Amino acid sequence: MLEQILEWDWNTLLYLNNSTIGSYEVFWSTVTGFHNWIPLYALFVILLLIKSPRREAMLQLLVLSGLVVFIGLLTYYTKITVARLRPNNIEEIDALIRVSLCPTDYSFFSGHASGSFSITVFVFMLLRKKIKWALLFFIWPILFALSRIYVGVHFPSDIIVGAAIGCLSGLGFYALYRRFIVPDSALNHPVQEG
Repeated sequence: MLEQILEWDWNTLLYLNNSTIGSYEVFWSTVTGFHNWIPLYALFVILLLIKSPRREAMLQLLVLSGLVVFIGLLTYYTKITVARLRPNNIEEIDALIRVSLCPTDYSFFSGHASGSFSITVFVFMLLRKKIKWALLFFIWPILFALSRIYVGVHFPSDIIVGAAIGCLSGLGFYALYRRFIVPDSALNHPVQEG
């Protein structure tokens, strides 16, 4: 069973990585850069500040910060525990794929996928009833995670597991936020200020 999963992983990586024509390399290399998404992070913060009362928005940002730290630590310790080499660091596959980046740390699971999906799910859950187009937020983590396959630094299973853990973490932190920080009763009956 494990051999079949690994074979699927390698074959899918080879197919996806080699399916784009060279002109898209600039696109995927740009999409994969963390700093290129800073305007989106700023938009998330601005939307939380605009769409919620000030105290509630500050609590949301505090919980979001905790989520970022949690997912970062979980990803880091999983990577060093599993110690799976990245495709670009495996000789047998490195020669068969297009590699745009050459990170040397471990592959499983993708921090790009886990981080982007956890943030997006959390922000989406907070804003889904306040912004009609909130579902569009998910364009970011999908492109961000897929870019890691196209630049040759992650296997598809790294992305799938990272995205799943990110989604579960985002939902978990949202549930904690609703249960312990801003219960339903506080959201339905806001205290009048001033």
